[in-house]
Amino acid sequence: MTAIAAPSTGQFIALDEEWSTHNYHPLPVVISHGEGAWVTDVEGRRYLDFLSGYSSLNFGHRHPELVAAAVAQLGRVTLTSRAFHHDQFGPFCRELAELTGTEMVLAMNSGAEAVESAIKVARKWAYRVKGVPEGTAEIVVAGSNFHGRTTTIVSFSTDDTARADFGPFTPGFKVVPYGDLAALAGAITERTAAVLIEPIQGEAGVVVPPSGYLAGVRGLCDEHNALMIADEIQSGLGRTGELLALDHEGVRADLYTLGKALGGGIVPVSAVVGSRAVLGVLRPGEHGSTFGGNPLACAVGRAVVRLLATGEFQQRSRELGAHLHGRLGELVGRGVAEVRGRGLWAGVEIASGGPRGRQASEALAERGVLCKETHDTTLRVAPPLVITRDELDRGIDAIAQVVASA
Repeated sequence: MTAIAAPSTGQFIALDEEWSTHNYHPLPVVISHGEGAWVTDVEGRRYLDFLSGYSSLNFGHRHPELVAAAVAQLGRVTLTSRAFHHDQFGPFCRELAELTGTEMVLAMNSGAEAVESAIKVARKWAYRVKGVPEGTAEIVVAGSNFHGRTTTIVSFSTDDTARADFGPFTPGFKVVPYGDLAALAGAITERTAAVLIEPIQGEAGVVVPPSGYLAGVRGLCDEHNALMIADEIQSGLGRTGELLALDHEGVRADLYTLGKALGGGIVPVSAVVGSRAVLGVLRPGEHGSTFGGNPLACAVGRAVVRLLATGEFQQRSRELGAHLHGRLGELVGRGVAEVRGRGLWAGVEIASGGPRGRQASEALAERGVLCKETHDTTLRVAPPLVITRDELDRGIDAIAQVVASA
């Protein structure tokens, strides 16, 4: 018998192009396997993963402890809906709250759902606790933000691609420049329910705010009795070298949104965590999700919490992150204009005259390193926290080769 050839990269891409909505522009790589910091495509080529699913894969592909937790739960029960209790939910909420130093957990699925949930909670808190007149609450956000793609969230995006043709938009938001405390102070009024901020802006190019900015945001929120909401969906859970990016500044938020790495790269898991005084405003029937806090998600989430509780991954991010930024910093003036970020997270701004972001991403893929651009001029570098120093150097060497033409 004649063996039937497996579909090729081109055939799989052709299927995607014909049958899927074109809301992404992926690199021409078709991944079939992953382990640790590596993935393999359908034709057997191996690539070093320098993106980690936008921080969803902080613990690498198929981390054995996370896979074991998922497999064990698959053999028991995967979904009950929140119409019933199950034996993973309470422990997950307690363990996540203890890890983050908070008091209550609102479990959801995607990062955007967590942000939407935090917005709803902040508005309800403003009406029930602060005394803002019904229907007038405002939330102040930063320009160049990325908090998700729902219609409410893109209402306060400053990215034309995210907004075009999706209006009318949800009112109740004010946008001020990121890092500008004076502008923030001018935007806060007695109707301000919350300030929603990314401690480090990922989609904008891994932008770290000026020293003292986040403490200043906390101070303004305290002064005006407004909530501080930290979107730690990309920056949290070890990515920057601390459990939460706010920890670098010694700042505490009233609410945190978590996601991506909370599901270990296995299932979608997100949560809003914070104080009982704020999250406690919700009552039965006012908010929910059929899959939010399901047994499988909670079992995996608990395993993620156990990994982070040791501090090992935060330490790896600090130590390897120092090496990453040191080596990338040597490329400034040699094809790189600027390097930003913290821990194992960097935005590499390609110098004028060099390859554009998409070209650079494709050239890296040809060299066996998977990375992705943002805003045409920046490479986002976010390898799994399980990466070794030698693997990290291999990826950095490839970046150096690609940007050398600038």
